[in-house]
Amino acid sequence: MKTCIACGMPMKNGSDFAMGDENKNYCVYCARLDGTMQSFDEKKESLVNFIIKTQGLAHEAAESAALSMMKKLPAWESLFT
Repeated sequence: MKTCIACGMPMKNGSDFAMGDENKNYCVYCARLDGTMQSFDEKKESLVNFIIKTQGLAHEAAESAALSMMKKLPAWESLFT
């Protein structure tokens, strides 16, 4: 099973992959409408909003949590070194 390089989501089914393409290494939630992967800023904003919605954190805390998670993911780790 693959995991998304941009958010860490397990990709078990074809529908989990961007554009349903199992050769892509990022998930449907990290893809733009054209199938390309979201930028760092797009993904960070999406994750912050997701964390606020699901965990009820304040924006600053959610941003800190998102960045902490993102720095461990292959798509973004080079941005933090």
